[in-house]
Amino acid sequence: MSEQRKSPFATVNPYTGETLAEFPAIEGAEVDAVLETAGGAFDTWRKRTVEERAELVGRVAGLMRERKETLARLITLEMGKLISEARGEVDLAASILAYYAEHGPGFTAREPLDVEEGEAYLVNEPLGVLLGVMPWNFPLYQVVRFAGPNLVLGNTVLVKHAGICPQSALALEVLFRDAGAPEGVYTNLFVSHDEISRIIDSPVVKGASLTGSERAGAQVAERAGRNMKPSLLELGGSDVFIVLDGEGLERTVGAAVAGRMANTGQSCVASKRFIVLADVYDDFVEGMRRAFDGLEPGDPSDEATTLGPLSSEQAASGLAEQIRETVEQGAELVIGGGRIDRPGAFVQPTILTGVKPGMRAYAEELFGPAAVIYRVQDEDEAITLANDSQYGLGGSVFAPG
Repeated sequence: MSEQRKSPFATVNPYTGETLAEFPAIEGAEVDAVLETAGGAFDTWRKRTVEERAELVGRVAGLMRERKETLARLITLEMGKLISEARGEVDLAASILAYYAEHGPGFTAREPLDVEEGEAYLVNEPLGVLLGVMPWNFPLYQVVRFAGPNLVLGNTVLVKHAGICPQSALALEVLFRDAGAPEGVYTNLFVSHDEISRIIDSPVVKGASLTGSERAGAQVAERAGRNMKPSLLELGGSDVFIVLDGEGLERTVGAAVAGRMANTGQSCVASKRFIVLADVYDDFVEGMRRAFDGLEPGDPSDEATTLGPLSSEQAASGLAEQIRETVEQGAELVIGGGRIDRPGAFVQPTILTGVKPGMRAYAEELFGPAAVIYRVQDEDEAITLANDSQYGLGGSVFAPG
C-alpha cells in the first residue's frame, strides 16, 4: 500500500513508514445510530447492580492479561513503543481495570453527611453517555483510566481514539465485547473532528473527556461549554527535573535519562526541563550526553533496541523543526539535533543548553527524545525558572537527603 496515510484512521508502521491498514470514518446517520444505541444501553446498564458492572470490568482486565503479547505488539506496530514498554503498558492498563473492579462498588456507596436536622447523603450517580477523545501515546492506558471507573459507575462510553492507532482501538472494543459488555456500553468511534463537535452537541451525550493537544482541548472545551456540559481535559506538560546536589550523581543522571526517554520521550509527564546547580552542571550534562550517545536505534519490536522511532513522520519532522529553529535562535547543541539517517520516524537523542526566553524550546513542549538543560546558581533561581512555564503536570527534585 502507499506510504501516505489516506484515511484519517490508518496503521502506518513508524519504523518502516509502510501503511498496513486503513479504516473508513463514519458520519451522519451512522453516527446518529451509534448515539441512539449508546443512549439505549445506558438506560439498561445503569439498572444493573454495581457489582455486576464491576465484574464485567474485571473480566476485561483478565482478558487483557491473557492477550498481553498480542496487544503489546499491536501498540509497538502502530506507534513505535519499545516492546518492553508496550508490555508494561498492558500490565498497567489491566491493573487499573482490576482496581476499579475491586474497589469501584465501595467508591459508589452513598456517604452519610453530618447535618443538624434530618438525613443527608452524598450520592454518586451516573450521568449517561460520555465521550472520550484519546491520544496515541498510550493506546490502552489512557482509554481504560477513562472507561473503567465510568463503566463501574453506570455510564456508557464512546471512545474516539487517535487516528494512528485504529487496530489498538478495535482490539479494545473486542475485549469489552468478549467480556460480555452489551452493545452500546463501550463503543469505538472512527469519526472526524467535525463529527466530534456534533456528538458533543447531541442531547444523548452528557459530558466529554480529552487527553491531547491544547488546540484539540480548546475545541472540545468550547463545544462542551456551549452546550453546558462538563468536560475534563489533560493536555501538554513540560515537567521540570531539578538537581540541587551532586551526591549520587550517577543515580540522578540515570533517573533523568529514564524520565526523559521513556516512551521515546512522548509522554505528557516526561521530564523535559532539567534545572541543575552550577557546581554539578558540567558533570550532569556530560552524564546525560554519554547516556544519550549510547542509545541504539532500531526495530522497536526487537528486545535489543533502546531507541525506537517516534509515533509518526509528522511527529518526527515537527520535533526536528523545533530543535533546528531553537539552535538557529542561539541555543547550544550538546548532542543530536536532527534526524537519523535511516528509514522510519527517528530523531537523534538531543540535548540543548543555553536556551533562553524567546526560543522555541523555552516555551514549547518537546515531545520526543530531546532534553533542555539549564544552569542555575541557587535554589531560588531554580524555583523561579521552574515556574516560568505555562505547563504543569509534574516535576522531580533531587536534593540533599
